[in-house]
Parts: sequence; C-alpha cells; structure tokens
Amino acid sequence: MDQHDESSGIVFENDQFQQSTRSFRAQTPKIVQLVINYSGGLVKNERQTNYVLLGFSVLAIIVSVFLVFGGNGSAAPINVDPLTGMEIIPGQVPGGI
Repeated sequence: MDQHDESSGIVFENDQFQQSTRSFRAQTPKIVQLVINYSGGLVKNERQTNYVLLGFSVLAIIVSVFLVFGGNGSAAPINVDPLTGMEIIPGQVPGGI
C-alpha cells in the first residue's frame, strides 16, 4: 500500500511502521519495595512508602542539624582551686609548674 505524492516525489509506506506496544513503565524502586516488605503491614502501597521515606529524611536532617550546632548551650564547668582562685586543669599536679 504505497501512497505516492505526485508533486514532490515522496513515497509513503504506511504498512511498514508499527508502534511498539511494550510498556515503558518504570519498575518500583528497591527502597520502596524494602519499606513495604519490612513495615510489618503498616505501609501498604507506594504512595504511603513515599510519605514514610520523606518523613524519615526530614527527621534525619533535623537530628543532624541538632547534632552539628549543639543542643547544649552551656559550656563545660570550670574547676577552680578555692585556695588560689586559679583554674584546675585536669592532669595538672597541684602546686606544680
């Protein structure tokens, strides 16, 4: 079934070109499969898994920021010798130079 366009000399071959019927849908990522399998039935589908992974990521970022910038605003206590009023450095011999 060739069609021929007389004015330009182009021949169209319609029967030879067929579109592929294969599906190109991506497989479920391995991390999503692992969360679903190891959730004990709490996570049932891919959408819930995405929410769980997002929550875990946010929690990990918050904990990291807390650890990096320090959660304790007070400095270590300074030991002072009551007789001399000088700081006692750990490992220093009292009265030594």
